[in-house]
Amino acid sequence: MSNQHEYHQELKKIQDKDFTHNWVSSSAFLFYLQVACIVAFVLGGCYTLYTKKYNKIDVPVQESSQYTPKYK
Repeated sequence: MSNQHEYHQELKKIQDKDFTHNWVSSSAFLFYLQVACIVAFVLGGCYTLYTKKYNKIDVPVQESSQYTPKYK
């Protein structure tokens, strides 16, 4: 009887520490993981936009299709 009682106590300790058995700690962990991923995604996007800024390139445009067209 004592052996079975110790077994249940050990099982309870393991289940308390286990991620899948303790939904309170697992949900908090998943929430903070989700927040960290979103923050990393936003910061990565901002960094990419900052380093690869829009550079205006000079593209050859036909004179007849400009805002003030020039005809020959």
